[in-house]
Amino acid sequence: MPSWRPKNEQWSAIGPRTVANAGITKPATLHTLRHSFATHLLEANTDVRVIQVLLGHAKLSTTARYAHVATKTIQSTVSPFEQMKLVQDRVLRSDGPD
Repeated sequence: MPSWRPKNEQWSAIGPRTVANAGITKPATLHTLRHSFATHLLEANTDVRVIQVLLGHAKLSTTARYAHVATKTIQSTVSPFEQMKLVQDRVLRSDGPD
C-alpha cells in the first residue's frame, strides 16, 4: 500500500476539481474527505486497524478519533444485556395469560 499523501499545495491544484467531479456541493478540504472516508468505513463495520493502515496512521489512537462520529454504528449496536432483556420480555409475554 503506498504511503503517499498529497501535500497542501498539491491539494490546492487538484482539490477543487476533485470535489466538483465527485458532485460535492459543500466546501470540502482534504481533511474533510479523509474524515468522511474513515467514518463511512467505520459505519460499514470495517475493522479500525484496517482503517489505520489505509489512512497511514502510526498510532491506533489517532484512528480511534473517527469512532466518535460513527454514530449509526454506535446507535445500532445492541448490548448483550439489552439483548437478554428483549429475549426475557418475549418469553414472559408468551407465557402470560391469553
